[in-house]
Amino acid sequence: MINRITSGVAWNDRYSLGNEQIDIQHKKLFALVSDLVNACMDGSNTEKLQEALMFLGNYTVQHFYFEEELQLQHNYPDYDAHKRLHEEFKKEIDRLVTRFKKNDSSIELSNDLNKIVVRWLVNHIPQEDKKIGEYIRNISNK
Repeated sequence: MINRITSGVAWNDRYSLGNEQIDIQHKKLFALVSDLVNACMDGSNTEKLQEALMFLGNYTVQHFYFEEELQLQHNYPDYDAHKRLHEEFKKEIDRLVTRFKKNDSSIELSNDLNKIVVRWLVNHIPQEDKKIGEYIRNISNK
């Protein structure tokens, strides 16, 4: 199933990990990013964009915490490397927030969202998070 949207990024079932809670959180991340991109394109005011960007950052941190706990529960062997990827992305979000606060440019924010956040989402989930889902399924089937 593919959700049709006019801009931003759409959830696609190829991103599904087979873990309902993680998949729900990933879908929420896709929706938050798409809403933020749409708000940039609609010319939303700076305060609204800042709030949306901060909410995205906070939600991402909560999601990473949950995902990392799941990895620890299942003794995921690449936990440390995966956690480092999360930490690097959190730093990117912090830099994005800082740049936006200084520049207040919705066009620049939209470009940065697409370059940084959208690219990360569409690459990280199928390349890195899929490994976690497969690992958990494999150990659960033993």
